[in-house]
Amino acid sequence: MSATGQEKDLTPPEISARKGKAPLVCLTAYTTPIARLVDPHCDVVLVGDSVGMVLHGLPTTLGVTLDMMIMHGQAMRRGLERALMVVDMPFGSYEESPEQAFRNAARVMAETGCAAVKLEGGEVMAETIRFLTGRGVPVMAHVGLTPQAVNAFGGYRVQGRGRDAERIRRDALAVAEAGALAVVLEKVPETLARGITEEIAIPTIGIGASSACDGQILVVDDMLGLFGDFRPKFVKRYAELGQAAEAAIATYAREVKERRFPAAEHVFGEGPKTVNGEEAA
Repeated sequence: MSATGQEKDLTPPEISARKGKAPLVCLTAYTTPIARLVDPHCDVVLVGDSVGMVLHGLPTTLGVTLDMMIMHGQAMRRGLERALMVVDMPFGSYEESPEQAFRNAARVMAETGCAAVKLEGGEVMAETIRFLTGRGVPVMAHVGLTPQAVNAFGGYRVQGRGRDAERIRRDALAVAEAGALAVVLEKVPETLARGITEEIAIPTIGIGASSACDGQILVVDDMLGLFGDFRPKFVKRYAELGQAAEAAIATYAREVKERRFPAAEHVFGEGPKTVNGEEAA
């Protein structure tokens, strides 16, 4: 049994049923060791296409491929026991048609073992969401700032201010009506996120949105402080692991140069003792 008392994988219907109840805890992560760390504490773990920027050094998410998402999805699956695993569909893998989206989503689910996929887009993707959910593919939606459309937006700008609020509202209503299990609201004004949360019937998951959302999500590397020069307003750093790692690496380098590492306890003698035929430590 996990630390939260959950004995089995959470399911898409169970996540949808959390609307208006205990807030959903969500993180974006990409590797087996991190999966094992977040699993006892998270309801949803998203294998985000942010992996392209976080782990592969890409300037945006646009260069992420389906094969990359599947590889990282497989790594995450090996470390999860209870959290719902959702995998991002990368740019170009679902926009052409509902049929293209189903073909690629089915491959992602079959090869990673994820329980749902995530698509960016509101009204324009409602038909695709309806097509997928009607064929057994649970979908998490994503509206507001959608990073795959960063070029169209002219940068990572807040969406939904002023008259533009109605566009975001319509997007959220459209994906809810199309059957999405939940919707991510990214980088939108607090009052707009609060209003959408009150209006739609599925859980809202905020990132740069409102504490009134039905859940929150962050990129795990951001909240752990692994990047010293990346400090967006919507991220709270719960640790500064980047600084700790840099200090540890600097200490290692210094000890190697000073021949202090390896020390006697880290090397082997000429005549090792054996226990049951194996070399003792």
